[in-house]
Amino acid sequence: MDSKSRKPKPEGPIGCGERTDSERPEWQKRVQRDKPTEKSPLVPSEITPEDLDMSVRVQLKTLTAENAEMVARHLAMVGLLIDDDPELAHKHALAASRRAGRLAIVHETLGLTAYASMDFALAIRELQTHRRLSGSNDQLPILVDAERGMGRPKKALEIVTGIDRSKLAVGVRINLAIALSGARLDLGEPQLALEELEIPELSPKSIFPQSPLLFSCYAEVLRELGRDSAEWDSLAERADKALANVDGEVVELFEEIHIPTSEEFDRTAKKPFDKDRKPFDKDRKPFDKDRKPFDKDRKPFDKDRKPFDKDRKPFDKDRKPFDKDRKPFDKDRKPFDKDRKPFDKDRKPFDKDRKPFDKDRKPFDKDSKPGEKKPFERKPIDKDRKPRSSEGKSTAYGRGKDVIKGKDPSKGRGRGNASR
Repeated sequence: MDSKSRKPKPEGPIGCGERTDSERPEWQKRVQRDKPTEKSPLVPSEITPEDLDMSVRVQLKTLTAENAEMVARHLAMVGLLIDDDPELAHKHALAASRRAGRLAIVHETLGLTAYASMDFALAIRELQTHRRLSGSNDQLPILVDAERGMGRPKKALEIVTGIDRSKLAVGVRINLAIALSGARLDLGEPQLALEELEIPELSPKSIFPQSPLLFSCYAEVLRELGRDSAEWDSLAERADKALANVDGEVVELFEEIHIPTSEEFDRTAKKPFDKDRKPFDKDRKPFDKDRKPFDKDRKPFDKDRKPFDKDRKPFDKDRKPFDKDRKPFDKDRKPFDKDRKPFDKDRKPFDKDRKPFDKDRKPFDKDSKPGEKKPFERKPIDKDRKPRSSEGKSTAYGRGKDVIKGKDPSKGRGRGNASR
């Protein structure tokens, strides 16, 4: 068959006929998505998960590491922006809820940002979810006030039925009393509103962070009843000043962080490569955190100084201080004698009147003992000495007595003749 004789295939799914400009069939409308997902707001690189409280970060452990990091950064941004820009804080809370919509802490944060943005319906839904998941009643005052914002003061009073207020925290109990008093005023019941505020914390003897608001609300209800409220107004002012001066002057310091917009944010921006920077030295010493700070007034480095001596003695902290009046160093003095005797503290003091030292005297005999007499040592005979001039005496060997008696000095020692 010729290819030209073939009929063209109909467009669209089989059995649905040709595509026309009319409305789409029902099976196509079921998968149609008209609502585009809102993009998450940008988070500055300076914001890290460490900026979030540890008790909150613990609740993110069920998430993956990457998801937990982004959720923590969005929650940290909520804490920074909730007072100054509640709408942007609400967007960060929505971004966190899209990533971790099953966590109680995320529902609580989203409910608080919705309340700050005046979206009371979303605030009621999220805070009730948080209360059901966690079993906590800490956000009851916000729930009551959100019901008032929706124009339902009776339902606001029904929320607290069956709740033991004595078990609530002090701050939660004060805020709840203020919210319930407002609901009573909305119903036109000022006397019951006054009774809602008469709690143990309504006392000038004890001051809490919520005391100035409690005193001023009590004064306002008194004015509704036509009573004097000047005393409670003054108490509110005094409590506010007392809280401001608890720790003296309080100054809060925050690091200024620029939150970029979509146009300013460039994810691929990198610092230009510096060709002149020094190469990385693998053998360099690690950074010492305990080293002394740099001294700008120190002396300049001396290139001619002596090299460091590793064998030198360690510094002696107990040594005597430097004496400025000591004599200058004598280069010609004798070297130090290591074999000299140690200093004798008991020796006699120096006698200035003693005789001078005689260099020609005989040397001291170290081997002699005190009081010991040495044997007589005969001096050697000097043969060349002159003879003596005495009569009848021979100078030869001192034997003059034998010559006088007529004896021959060569025979014997004079004890007798040989003929005897």
